[in-house]
Amino acid sequence: MRRDHFFHALLVALVVLSQLAPAARPAYVDLVDWTTIATLGGLLLLTKGLELSGYLERLGGRLVALLPDERALAYFLVAATAVLAMFLTNDVALFVIVPLTLGLRATVALPIVRLVVFEALAANAGSAFTPIGNPQNLFLWQFSGVGFGAYCLAMLPLLLMAGVPLALLCRFAFPAVKLEVHPESGAGQIDTRLLALALGLYLPFLVLADAHHGVAALVALLVLFALLARRALFHTDWGLILVFVLMFVDLRLLAMLPQVRQLAADFGMQDARNLYVAGLAASQVISNVPAAILLAETSRDWRTIAFAVNLGGFGFIMGSLANIIALRMIPGRGAFGVFHAYSIPFLLLVAALGYGYLFWAST
Repeated sequence: MRRDHFFHALLVALVVLSQLAPAARPAYVDLVDWTTIATLGGLLLLTKGLELSGYLERLGGRLVALLPDERALAYFLVAATAVLAMFLTNDVALFVIVPLTLGLRATVALPIVRLVVFEALAANAGSAFTPIGNPQNLFLWQFSGVGFGAYCLAMLPLLLMAGVPLALLCRFAFPAVKLEVHPESGAGQIDTRLLALALGLYLPFLVLADAHHGVAALVALLVLFALLARRALFHTDWGLILVFVLMFVDLRLLAMLPQVRQLAADFGMQDARNLYVAGLAASQVISNVPAAILLAETSRDWRTIAFAVNLGGFGFIMGSLANIIALRMIPGRGAFGVFHAYSIPFLLLVAALGYGYLFWAST
């Protein structure tokens, strides 16, 4: 954590925001969505158990054998992430695909960091399509009052304007070169007990988390892993949990500031164009979920808000919590720069496409 500059920035923001909103200081604990934190912790532990079991390396080897080149592998991983994100949420999709991608390192030479960055972009793009793909859509779906199919139909243009450029970008970012398999790679030993434990508990944990019993489910996981697979507990990135706790506190303190609410009110949100720009900008600063909640208090135009905050998930790392999850799972340094080298230009492109669709095509 001493080398985690993002964590340090969140601590500094906490000190500053606490001075600006002193009334909220005693209620820090109430600003955290503990069910979400518990769900994140459980998924981190389960995916780490799956990774340590050695199964992902073997699965990656079989995947490499089926696909002809690096571009085909990238297309498969990016598409799989997008599809999973539509129905399992963007976070869960990354918890499934990123460990699989990291497991490929033992089998074949690949640009792992670039692959994970594209998987983060795909998770944001795919999750935008359905009401259950991400938290902001779930909130806006309830806010809109429309049916599941109607919401998907409204978001279909957004999926296309993000998905098609992402597929084209994949073509240029990943060459059609034959995969170079490491000579020393092979099927390693699989820890079947750890594999059975992680896979067997995955679905029950998701069911309990969906029923808002995430905290109890996490406690049960911790007990079981402490008894049966203690090494997974020691290798899990618990620092990410602390980062998310600080993010909840910082973002909600920021959203509570009278100056922020007044700025939203003064920006002219009744004009859909202003609403769209505000959603894109707010997502870059306070993340797209708080941005959706804040903008819904100023306008009933749920579709424009949905377009703005979903596209706002691209760009800076703060745009979407899925971005932070993906980058924290990449070992080593350099991921931050690579992510922004692709994500910021991608935001500019899709934001322009979204603006054209919403306000030029409709006139």
